[in-house]
Amino acid sequence: MKLILATALCALPFSVAALCAEHEDITKRLAEGYGETRQSIALTSTGHVYEIYANTESGSWTTVITSPDGPSCLVATGQAYQQITEPLPPAGNEM
Repeated sequence: MKLILATALCALPFSVAALCAEHEDITKRLAEGYGETRQSIALTSTGHVYEIYANTESGSWTTVITSPDGPSCLVATGQAYQQITEPLPPAGNEM
């Protein structure tokens, strides 16, 4: 699967060094090629947007990070994605 993903992503207009492209191009390819949709989004302390895309049926997932001034880059891909919602531990309890 990793080889297929790497091969398929090479068809995008990514830079050779970092697998980066316009955000729209990446999200379109993830949706059309892998059925992945955004599952979560967060903002880092440096202003980067960190997103996880996943196909909840097949379990494939991709992590994308977008810099404040430009491209979106693939950070990691994998299998066995699971959506988990866990309650916070009671206040005062150590983990």
